[in-house]
Parts: sequence; C-alpha cells; structure tokens
Amino acid sequence: MNSYELSRKWFDWTFENPERINPNHTALYFFIIEHCNRLGWKEKFGLPTTMAKEAIGIRSYNTYINTLNDLVEFGFIKLIEKSKNQYSSNIIALSNFDKATDKALDKALTKHGTKQGESIDSINKQETIEQINIYRSFKHLSISVDEFNKLCIDYTKQQIDEILDQIENNANNKKYTSLYLTAKNWLSRNKPTQTEGISPEELKAIKLGFLKPKQ
Repeated sequence: MNSYELSRKWFDWTFENPERINPNHTALYFFIIEHCNRLGWKEKFGLPTTMAKEAIGIRSYNTYINTLNDLVEFGFIKLIEKSKNQYSSNIIALSNFDKATDKALDKALTKHGTKQGESIDSINKQETIEQINIYRSFKHLSISVDEFNKLCIDYTKQQIDEILDQIENNANNKKYTSLYLTAKNWLSRNKPTQTEGISPEELKAIKLGFLKPKQ
C-alpha cells in the first residue's frame, strides 16, 4: 500500500464519519505516513512524541495522545508498544484499513464536478454576452454599446474614438472608474458637439427625430 492509497482510504472514511474527526486527526495521520515513508516503509516503527507534536503544531500532550488513541480506535494505526512517558516513543504500525467505502465520496466529488462544470459554462456564457455588449475596453475600463450610443446623440463616432484613445493613453487612467462618464466629461470639455454650427430650426428637427445630426 502506498501513500496515495492510504490517503484515499482516510478521506473515504472521514467523509462518511465527519462527526468523529477533527483537523488534528488528519495532521497526525499524514505525518505518520510521511514518517513511515522516510523510514523505508517499516512494518513497525517508533513515533517520537515531541517530534510528532512539533510537526503538526500540537502543544498539549493530552491533545496529542488523545488524537493518537483515536487513530488506533478508528483502525488506521496499531499501537504495538505504548510509550513509558510523554518524552519517549510509541511503537506503532500502519493498518491496511479496509473499512471505508469510496462510493459516497466518489459520488459527491462527481456531483460537485458536474455542478462546477455547469457553473463554469454559465460564467463563460455570461462573459460572452457581456463581451458582445462591450464597445471598447482597456485595462480595468470598458464602455458598453449602449453607453456609446448615448454619446453618439451629441458626438460623432470619430470624436468619441479620439477621446477614448486619449483616455487609454493617459497615464492617470487607472484612477478612473467609469469610461463612459470620463469620455462624456472629456468630450464636453474638449470637443464640439454634433449640434454646434446648426440653425435653431435644424436643432429642433434633430430633437424631434426628423433630421439626423451631421457626421
């Protein structure tokens, strides 16, 4: 049995018995596997108490010994020889644990994977829709087609694109939060509107929809 098989059996069992385990159990069991591996997978081996406590961050001896005893009770390790005191080693052996079933965990993981895949598909679809509605974007800023059309009421496409170019090339654009509002402000401050230079009659016709603004 290798590390993967041992870890798989552990998580199969803990998934079906969540009320019986805590993080200390997992930490200690996996340190025991690691320690056994470094010793060349000895059938039985010493587990120094101080070393094990330091490795998994347990300061209390009572917490440590209770955790170790739980692993024995769960059937994951065998206690060959109990330590004489808290400064000596317990002699233990890894059990070939065969009480776990992988059906529940495998089913849960498969179900989670399916839901996650559906969620990713949904996100991708949403991103595609949003991208279609974006007229232009750069860095953290973007302007939608609807917002662009609003600007087109008063400005030409060329005027808007020129302002967007200026904003993109501006070193301080990272301070802006709305490309639409920034472009609108810059256009009103720096560029003439489509309605400038036309007669009042033409302006009235434009507002009523009878005449298109000059491009």
